[in-house]
Amino acid sequence: QVQLVESGGGLVQAGGSLRLSCAASGRSFSSNGAGWFRQAPGKEREFVAAINWAGTVYYEESVKGRLIISRDNAKNTVYLQMNSLKAEDTATYYCAVPRRSMTRMSRIWGDYGDRGQGTQVTVSS
Repeated sequence: QVQLVESGGGLVQAGGSLRLSCAASGRSFSSNGAGWFRQAPGKEREFVAAINWAGTVYYEESVKGRLIISRDNAKNTVYLQMNSLKAEDTATYYCAVPRRSMTRMSRIWGDYGDRGQGTQVTVSS
């Protein structure tokens, strides 16, 4: 089992940037990869981005070109750089790690057995 702690959320104006961090203990991201999901009030949780063991990245269509997932294996930390933020990006963002290695990262929340508590991102328009 891996423990995940997200940080970096906050309030930002539309067009601004934030960088979310997800620090892991217990298992390395480099073996199973990691993903970011988000849930806005009144909406279902949705996939945002993921990175697999080889460093291949996957994005939800609406965030391509604005959000960038990356990792630092030495720090066992995954990041989500969020640029050109929009009001519709407002949500609680969750970091998650699957309990098995995936060549192609899943976009399904249920496939990620270890999850963080979430960090709130609020974008004011």
